[in-house]
Parts: sequence; C-alpha cells; structure tokens
Amino acid sequence: MGIDLILLDSLYKKRLTGLRDFAENREISKNGSVEVLRARLIKNEILGLCDLSWDGIQAISHKEIGEILKIFGIKSSGSHKERRQRLWLHLNFDSRRMTIERLVELDRETLYDLCQKLEMPLTGTRAVLMGRVAGVLTNHLNGWGKIKRNLNRNGLKLDNDNLLLNEILVSQAGKEKNYEDFIIPVPIATLEDAKDLLKIGIDKEDEKIKNDIKLIISRIEDLDRLIGTILKQYMGKWSQKERDLLIRLATRTEWPIEEKIVKKRFIAVSNDIAEAKGASMIEISIAGSKPSISTEKTIERIRSKINNF
Repeated sequence: MGIDLILLDSLYKKRLTGLRDFAENREISKNGSVEVLRARLIKNEILGLCDLSWDGIQAISHKEIGEILKIFGIKSSGSHKERRQRLWLHLNFDSRRMTIERLVELDRETLYDLCQKLEMPLTGTRAVLMGRVAGVLTNHLNGWGKIKRNLNRNGLKLDNDNLLLNEILVSQAGKEKNYEDFIIPVPIATLEDAKDLLKIGIDKEDEKIKNDIKLIISRIEDLDRLIGTILKQYMGKWSQKERDLLIRLATRTEWPIEEKIVKKRFIAVSNDIAEAKGASMIEISIAGSKPSISTEKTIERIRSKINNF
C-alpha cells in the first residue's frame, strides 16, 4: 500500500491546534476531539482511495484491514470480525463518549442500528441489545479511539531509506488508475433489465423462491452499490474471487440466496451489473451455470422472453 509516510508521521505528532490548521487548509471539517480529527485526516489524506464506509469495510480482506488499522495507529490484531468492528468504531465515534455508561441514554432504535453495524444479533429487548453493544465495547477497550502513545510521541522514526521508499511508492500510487467510477450507479435501464432477468419464470416457482427473488429485486440498488464497492477495492477485477466475496457479504447481510435457483440468478445478475460498470471480466465457469454473457445480449434475451408472455 503506497502511502505518504512523511505526512502520516506529521499527523501522528501534531497537537489539536496543528491538526485544526491542517484541516482548515485542506477544507476538511475540523470539529471534534484531537483523536477524532486525527482519524478523519488520516482517512481523507492518507487513505483517500480506500472505501471506508461500512459496506467498504465489509469488503476489505483480513490482512488488508490489519494494515489499515496500523496506519490509523491503533490495535491491529484479532479476528476479521473484530478488526472490522474496531475500524468502524474508530472512524465513527469518539471513544471518550462511546462508553458503556452512556449506552443507557440510547433508545432501542439506536442500539439496534449499532448492533447491525457491529455485526451482532438484532433480536431481543432494548436491554439485550444494550448488553451486546456493551460486550463489544468491553472487548475493544483501549483498542481504538486513540493512537498508540509511542506514535504520538515519536512518530514513525523515518530514516533515509524509508524516505526514499516512500517517495517511490507515493509516485507510483499517483499513476494508478482512478477506480472511483465503479461507485457510480449503473443506468436505471440496466437495473430494470436486471430485475426482469431475476423474475423471468418466477410464477412457476414455490412461494419461498418467489418471495426471495422479490426481496432481491427490491434491493437491486443495494446490490449495485455493493458490487461497486468490491470493484473499487479490487481495482476493477471481477473473477471467481470477487464473486465469492459478494456471496459471503450477501450472506452476512441476510440476502435470501440459500435456494439454488435464487443464488444462480443472483450471480448471473451480479455478473451483468459488474460488466455494465466496466469491470475487467475474468471468466471462470460457475458450477451449475452458464458462463456470463454480455449485458447487451442479456437485455436482448430478456426483452425477447418478455414479449413472448
């Protein structure tokens, strides 16, 4: 990961006044405590090309998220889920305010949202939800919200070799392709065609499959965003690896794709959306399904079948 080590070193060592001045010069919000502002500046100025939204964090690999946590200067060990939780907390809350004691002030809806973002079960009373959030906060006590003391005091201790390597990496990073375009939603017509592909022949299926497909259709814009996030994270590549990641993320976020026919259609539509976004398609046959075909041919096939109804 090519990052500006000199700038990062500076952000580690700056006090609140210095961070506010820097934020003002970069036209970035300077609100918040010293650590909240430091995290915001590292996110924007050091990791600006990384999608660190909740969906983006879900798509980051175990190893990569550990590297990102190190860049933020906080604890980087733990399971994949623990790393996701810690990064999300660090980017969205002030550790001095997000405490177990203050959870009693939150209503059930807020606690429900917190459980959802922290990947905890969503059932139960307000007290049960509060207990789950409290458990996560206890597990991550002193692991987020404040950079390690030695970084704040001494920075990165850069030597000449580090500086030369940093100059090369930053220069190379500046020449990389901009993958922001993958986040742009595909045209409405493409999503409508995806919906049509999902529901072809749906009347012949049982009620569960019908309901599962209808739910996917209602969330087609979410699928578009999720695919865009994966494409951005993996530099526009769409292969079996990225498809498998999509399936894992969809399962984790309760998309109804357990049934074989539903999953098959979900993958086919995802392939077409990825291609419509301009992904580099790496064809790998999926068991029990035909290879992905171009979006244009898909549209023609859909329209032909619809006209026959």
